[in-house]
Amino acid sequence: MTVLASDTAMVMAAGLGKRMRPLTATQPKPMVRVAGKPLIDHALDRLADAGVARAVVNVHYLADLLEAHLAERQSPKVTVSDERAVLLETGGGMKKALAAGLLPDPFFCLNADNIWLDGPRDAFADLSSAWRPDQMDALLLVVPHARAMNFRGQGDFHMDALGRLSRRKTGRVAPFIYTGIQLVSHRLLRDAPDGPFGTMILWERAIAEGRLFGTAFTGQWFEVGEPHAIKPTEEALRGA
Repeated sequence: MTVLASDTAMVMAAGLGKRMRPLTATQPKPMVRVAGKPLIDHALDRLADAGVARAVVNVHYLADLLEAHLAERQSPKVTVSDERAVLLETGGGMKKALAAGLLPDPFFCLNADNIWLDGPRDAFADLSSAWRPDQMDALLLVVPHARAMNFRGQGDFHMDALGRLSRRKTGRVAPFIYTGIQLVSHRLLRDAPDGPFGTMILWERAIAEGRLFGTAFTGQWFEVGEPHAIKPTEEALRGA
């Protein structure tokens, strides 16, 4: 049995959900239901199943609705990181939660709208078994195109034989897609800028230093970014 690298995950749930309109006109994207339950419950249930004890969830858009829903959770134990005043994006959200003392070193981080089916091991065990804190600022769970349902993009990363990641070149196809799940060292967030910023700023620095790594997911991952992706996702989950 794999020992988890962290007992805490940050769940990114503060976004505006523009691509999911009109479903997000009156509810935050993490509350959109897929296969009978809100997207965020798919993510939180996976954390609970894996043995991750704590979840830090950031909120911004229609935050009261999401916070009321989260109050009903028993496992994992949820702490809210309040971004009502300003949407901080992924990097800024992590920095705020870290400054508040909510995130251990390292911590898992995942998007609230993730849906996946685990392979031989769960996603968090995959990350934990590949984690090398002396070498890595962040370890991203990536998936090849064949295991990425509903995905129609060109991919995000190349990965060398040692697992080091590099970004897709403009106009080219990359073999690996970022699942939205990663394991993050506090070192990644050192000297992070103030205010809203995306994680890519931090990843770029880690790539330049040879400290951004990936591990290939052995399960199946679903892109559920737009309304038309919900039905095929539900059909695939029913057949699993």
